[in-house]
Amino acid sequence: MKKIFLIVSLFFIANATHAQFYGAVAGYKLVDGGSWVKSKNYYLLTLIENDKQAKAILTSDKELATLAKAKTDALKNGMKTCKDGLCLPATLKFSNEEIDLVSRRLGALYKTGNALDRLVKQHLIPSGCYNLYKDETPANLLIKAWQQDASAINFTIAVYAEGKKPNYPQIDSISFDVNKKSYYTLMYDAATEVADAVKPADVFFAAPLHAALTYLEINERNNAGFYEPMAAGLNKPAVQKVKTVKWAAYPYSHILVPGAGPDNLTTPLSGEGMLRCRFAAREYFAGKAPFVVVSGGSVHPFKTKNNEAVEMRHYMINTLHLPASAVIIDPHARHTTTNLRNDARLVFRYGMPFSKPGLIITDKYQNDFIEKMDKRCIQELKYLPYKLGRRLSETSLEFYPSISSLQIDADEPLDP
Repeated sequence: MKKIFLIVSLFFIANATHAQFYGAVAGYKLVDGGSWVKSKNYYLLTLIENDKQAKAILTSDKELATLAKAKTDALKNGMKTCKDGLCLPATLKFSNEEIDLVSRRLGALYKTGNALDRLVKQHLIPSGCYNLYKDETPANLLIKAWQQDASAINFTIAVYAEGKKPNYPQIDSISFDVNKKSYYTLMYDAATEVADAVKPADVFFAAPLHAALTYLEINERNNAGFYEPMAAGLNKPAVQKVKTVKWAAYPYSHILVPGAGPDNLTTPLSGEGMLRCRFAAREYFAGKAPFVVVSGGSVHPFKTKNNEAVEMRHYMINTLHLPASAVIIDPHARHTTTNLRNDARLVFRYGMPFSKPGLIITDKYQNDFIEKMDKRCIQELKYLPYKLGRRLSETSLEFYPSISSLQIDADEPLDP
């Protein structure tokens, strides 16, 4: 009998350990590392930069130190030999061989209980940012996270320095003409900035990472960092209110309103956006949910300075008279897929009941689209960020958020 009890006890201990290490934690606070753009796009690299012990492991490795020198040497040599602007950023991208080299070294350097192990178990796993790899061993999760971040850096450089097409060229393309002579000067100056900023003792990815962030900045594409940290800014009143809500009094945790961008640079909020807000306000005042999440970035038209979510928030509060503590912004989503994905992230991170359904309020045609959006989500995100419930009317659709939504999207640097 004692033997059976011991076996059962060990089973529960093992599963408790598994639960501790292999689940996203709602209370986990993302490390911003001095740049939300960097943190949200390249979270593993941000963590390494901000963990002295983990960084020391990597900078002390001879093969990785050789790689670090090779990247800066390639850039400096390119500044002497490159004759066009496209040549310079190409020196900063990671080759497949370099990505494989780092993967092997991470596998060799990872030891249970060391700083890399703690980084995985205390940050990568509870953050959920690499949720697609949640079933991997900690060592393999570290390697997969590295490969994702390297791919994300290469994608950013390809689009915002080399002028390659992003997923949505009409709204997310490079800001410059790469065929103009002036582009070489711009790329040379950007190379100078990277070469001057990176020091010999820096970790192996320092030059490519700084380059990716520099290219985003000169393109005025730091969208991922807009309004961050939101929980301490425009969303603070709602975040504080979450702790006091009696959830049983509401059929839904929140109402989600996807944005609709105007077709010109002077109109802050489109007529469609106003109508969606009115539909949602009616449901809010009917007591359907304690919060309204307005979702939409600075998207339409190309490089607009207006932000859909922020303008909807103004309209909700100033015109429709919702209290500020009832309105939550997602000012980053650029597509309907990420309206739902980002919403799920906010629900989880702000401590709202994740198993309680939300209510999408929008026009008939967008709800029709959402009901058929599964394939697009799988293609673009590699998972479904929601589970749909009942279609209650033309304008209202139930849904349940998915924890998979915490996964970083490596090929959408404006809203990863």
